[in-house]
Amino acid sequence: MELKAAKELLHIQAWLTRVDEIVRRGKEAYLADDLLQEAGDSLMMKLGEAANRLSRLDVLAPDGVEWALAVANRNFIIHQYDEINRELTWLTLSRDLPAWKVSLQGLFGEASTALAEAE
Repeated sequence: MELKAAKELLHIQAWLTRVDEIVRRGKEAYLADDLLQEAGDSLMMKLGEAANRLSRLDVLAPDGVEWALAVANRNFIIHQYDEINRELTWLTLSRDLPAWKVSLQGLFGEASTALAEAE
């Protein structure tokens, strides 16, 4: 695995752990807290950018993960921030991204191995 791709994947792994932290606080806390919402937005934007980079590096997304959807979500958050629907962002954070974490486990392992071998 190319080192650039490995680094992006490990960034994604760390950001998905942060997503878990937001989700553990619950939907009510998320909807009531502007800071949690902004944190979720930031994580989704980063995930979308990393997905774009991985796509350009020809890293195939595993079942359950679509790089293009993450990129589209990133673009929407950045350019249509005044139209964000918090119910939808909660669904992304609480349902879609935890599924990504499961689907990407194999690639996370490959990325860890590639970085360890490069050292």
